[in-house]
Amino acid sequence: MEQHLTTGNVEEVTKKIRRTMGQHVRVVVSTLNQWAMDFQGNRDRILLSIGLTRLHQARYRTGPELEVCGYSCEDHFHEPDTFRHCWEVVLEIMRSPVARDILIDVGMPVQHRNVAYNCRVAFYNGRLVLIRPKMILCDDGNYRESRWFSAWTRERQTEEYQLPREVAIALGQETVPIGDAMLATLDTCLGYEICEELWTPRSKHIDMSLAGAEILVNGSGSYMQLRKANITGELIRHASYKAGGAYLFSNLRGCDGQRVYFNGCSAVALNGQIIARGRQFALEDVEVTVATFDLQDIRAYRGALRARSTLAAATPAYPRIQLSIELASSDRAWGAAAAAAAEPMSEPIDDVSSPLLSSSSSSSSSSSSLLSSSLYTPEEEIAMGPACWLWDYLRRSGQGGFFLPLSGGVDSSSTAIIVYSMCRLVVRACEEGQQQVREDCGKILAEPGYVPTTAADLCKRLLFTCYMGTENSSRETRQRAAQLAAQINCHHMDLNIDGAVSALLGIFQLATGTRPRFRAAGGCARQNLALQNIQARTRMVLAYLFAQLMLWVNGRPGGLLVLGSANVDEALRGYMTKYDCSSADVNPIGGISKQDLRQFLAYAQREFGLPIVAEIVAAPPTAELEPLVDGALAQTDEQDMGLTYAELSQFGRLRKQELCGPFSMFRKLASGAGITTKPPTTGHHRDPREIADKVKHFFRCYAINRHKMTVLTPSYHAESYSPDDNRFDHRPFLYRVNWAWQFAAIDAELQHLAAHDQQQPDADQHQQQRRTVQSEAATRAHLFGIATAMLQEGGMDRGGGGGNSKAPINHCKPIDQSIERTTTTNACNCDAGGGGDDDESDGGGAHPASPTPPPAQLHRGSSHIFRSERDGDGSINGPSIGTVGGGGGVGGTLTKSQSTGAGGYGRVHCSVMGKIKDRPGVPV
Repeated sequence: MEQHLTTGNVEEVTKKIRRTMGQHVRVVVSTLNQWAMDFQGNRDRILLSIGLTRLHQARYRTGPELEVCGYSCEDHFHEPDTFRHCWEVVLEIMRSPVARDILIDVGMPVQHRNVAYNCRVAFYNGRLVLIRPKMILCDDGNYRESRWFSAWTRERQTEEYQLPREVAIALGQETVPIGDAMLATLDTCLGYEICEELWTPRSKHIDMSLAGAEILVNGSGSYMQLRKANITGELIRHASYKAGGAYLFSNLRGCDGQRVYFNGCSAVALNGQIIARGRQFALEDVEVTVATFDLQDIRAYRGALRARSTLAAATPAYPRIQLSIELASSDRAWGAAAAAAAEPMSEPIDDVSSPLLSSSSSSSSSSSSLLSSSLYTPEEEIAMGPACWLWDYLRRSGQGGFFLPLSGGVDSSSTAIIVYSMCRLVVRACEEGQQQVREDCGKILAEPGYVPTTAADLCKRLLFTCYMGTENSSRETRQRAAQLAAQINCHHMDLNIDGAVSALLGIFQLATGTRPRFRAAGGCARQNLALQNIQARTRMVLAYLFAQLMLWVNGRPGGLLVLGSANVDEALRGYMTKYDCSSADVNPIGGISKQDLRQFLAYAQREFGLPIVAEIVAAPPTAELEPLVDGALAQTDEQDMGLTYAELSQFGRLRKQELCGPFSMFRKLASGAGITTKPPTTGHHRDPREIADKVKHFFRCYAINRHKMTVLTPSYHAESYSPDDNRFDHRPFLYRVNWAWQFAAIDAELQHLAAHDQQQPDADQHQQQRRTVQSEAATRAHLFGIATAMLQEGGMDRGGGGGNSKAPINHCKPIDQSIERTTTTNACNCDAGGGGDDDESDGGGAHPASPTPPPAQLHRGSSHIFRSERDGDGSINGPSIGTVGGGGGVGGTLTKSQSTGAGGYGRVHCSVMGKIKDRPGVPV
C-alpha cells in the first residue's frame, strides 16, 4: 500500500536517516562545585556527573581542572599525600560500574620523575590510556601555578609513566603514556589543552586541529571577574572557528575554599558557534552540559578552508594513542531503544534579552543542553556571584547564618541585599527540586526537612543586622537601616553604643588624667582621629559578641558569620579603621567598586522591589563619626578622603591594570590618556598642577595605609584592580610615604610644562605678526595683479605709438607654507572646583572656581608637548576627569597653590591627616 508522507513525517524520517547515516557524537562537559581537599565529596560529584553522562547516553565525559582534589589546594600540592589520595579516588571511579563503556578524563596532579604536573588523566573500561600534562602554566591575577607545578616542555613527545605500585597492582597495568599526545578512536581524534593554554598567543588547539584532532577538550579552573564571561565565551567560539572542529570547555563553579568564585559557563562550540552552554551562577553541585554533533560537519567545514588545508598538509604529526572504540552513536552499540531515544542535533544558541531567569531546557535540573548565550550585566553578576559564594561559604563553614552591622549606607546595604539575593536563589533552587540545596537548608538552620517557601522567610532566619548608633549618628541613616531591614525581612536590632565608647574613654582618662576632644570642641587632629576610631572598633567588638550569641538567644545551635562591608575603593585608599567593621569573617563586596555598587542597588530596587534603596543611593556617603552640626552631617567620605569614588576607581585601574607608578599616572592623566567614564564637561579646566597634587595625595595615602591590606578581610574577588595583599596584589606594606624620587619627577615635568607655557605666548605673538605681514603682502600683490590684468585687457597700458607692449603680471611671492603649526590633541578636561588654600581644610568641599584659563593649555604626552585648543566656552577638547564638587575624576579639592613646589602639598596632607582613618604617620 502506498504511504503518504506529511510534512511532519518527512521531518521525522529525515531525523532518523541522519541518526542512522551520520556520525553523531554525543558528549558531556561537567560543571562541578568542588572543594579543595574534600576527596570524598569530590569523588561523589565526579561519579554523579558520570552517571548523568550515562543517563544522556553520551560516550564521552570530561570535567574541570584538578577536579579530583580541588583547584585551590595550593601548598597541599607539595604534600605526597595529595597525590596518593588523588590516585585512590581515580581507582574508585574507574572501578565503578557507572563508568563502563564511557571514555572519561579527569583533572588531577601527577608526579612524574619527582616533578609535579597539572594533568588530564584519561581512562576507558578500567584501563588508563593517557596522562596529558599542562604545558603552559598560569601565574596571573590570583593564579600561582608555577609555585606547585612545572610545565611539560616536550612538544609532541611522550614517555612511559610508571604507575604507583598500589595503582599498578589494582589495575594490572604497569605504565601509561604521559606527554603531549592525542587520543585516536576508530572514528575520530581528541586533543587536550588545559585552561591557560586557551588564553595564550600560541594556543595548543591550533596545532592539534591542524594535525587532525576533531574534538578539542579543555578542562579549566577559570574564576569570575566582573565583565569577564564574554571574553571566555569568545575564546571558546573562536577556537573552533579558525580551524574548525568541536571545542569542549569544562569549568569549575563555586567557592572551593578561596576568595575566588569559579564561574561555570561550561560550553561546547562547533565550527565557530556555541551549541551548548551551562549556567554561570547556580547553587547545584553538579551540572552536565550535553551536546550532539555530526563529525561530517567538522570535515566539511575544514575541507572548505583551503588555507587551513595547506597548513594542515605541512603540519608535523602528533603522537596518537590508538583506542579500539567508537564515539559515534550506533544501533549496534546502544540498541534500538537508545537510537529511538536519541536527542536531536544541538543547534547554535540564540541570544535572549534577559538571562537572569533562564534555566536548563532539559528535563533534569542537573543537566543543560541549550541555554541562553546572553551574558549577565555587571549588576546581575553582583546580584548572583557574591550570593552564590556566600552560600557555599555558609554551608561549608558549619555556621548558622550571618551577622551584619547595618549603617544604612550604600556599602552595608549592598551586603544585606546580596544576602537577600542569596535567599532568592536558594528558594528558587528548592522550587526546582534540587535536593542538595534542600538538605543544606535544613542543616544550616538545624531544622531537618525545612524547605523555605519565600526569600523573606529564609532571610529572617539567616540574616541578623544591627544599627550601632552613637550621638554622632543621624536620624536619617537610622531610619534607612530600619526600613531596609523591614523590606528584606531580616532580624534587625537598633542600639546606641555611646555607653561602651564612654566606658573605654573613661579607662583612658583614669590612666592618663586626660580626655581627648573632637576637633569641633578644640581637639587636635590626633584626638579627633582617635575618637572616631574608638567608635568604629567598638562596633567590631560588639559585632563578634552578637554573632557568637544571637543563635543561643534564639534557641539554635552554632554561631553566625560576621559580614564586612568595605568596598574595593576604600581598601585601595585605606579609608577604613584597622579592626573596625571592615574586619569580619568574609566580605562579599570587598572586590567591588562604589560605582558598581550604586548601579547594583538601582538594579535591586527595580528587580527585588525595595523602594528604600532610592534614598540610600541618593544620600551622601558618610562614616558619621564626628559630631553633627545642628543635627546635620558635618562629615562626608569624599571630603574626608580628598578624592571622589570615581577618582579612586580611576587611580586604581591605572595603578593595577595599566601598571602605573606616580609619574606614569600623572602623565597619562595630564595628557588625557587616563581611563575615564565621564563625558567631557564644558566650561571647566583642570591645571596639570592640580592633577599632580591629586596623584601625590593618592599615593601618599596609599603608602600610609598599605599595612591595612595585610589584615584585609577575605573578600569575594570581582575587580581587576583589587588591592588584596594576600593573593592578588603583592606589594610592600611599608613605604617611604613621601615618594621623594617619584614626586620629584612629577615636579620636573610640571616645571617643563610651565617653561613651555611661558614661551608659548611670545611664540604665538610672533607667529601672529608674521601671518599679518604675509597676509598684507599677499593682498597687495593680489590687487596689483588684478590691476595689471585689467590694464592689459582694456588698453590702459598702451604706449603713445599705439603699439601693444604687454607687461607681465607681477605675481607675489607665494605665502610661506612652512609656518610652524601647533598640534592639537585630546587633553584632560577637568572641572574647576579646586580647594581653597586654608591650612585647616579637610581636603575637600566646595571652593571658588579657578581663574579663567588662558586660550590654550599645554599638556605633555608620552613623548611630545601637545597644545589643547579650547572651544568657544573655554573647555578643553578631550575626555573629562571629574571632581569632588562636579561629580567625578581627578581634581577638585586641591589647587595649584597646594603643589609641592609651593609648600601647599604638605599643608594639605597635614589637614587631612586626621581623615586617614588610622594613624597619621610621619613623613620620612
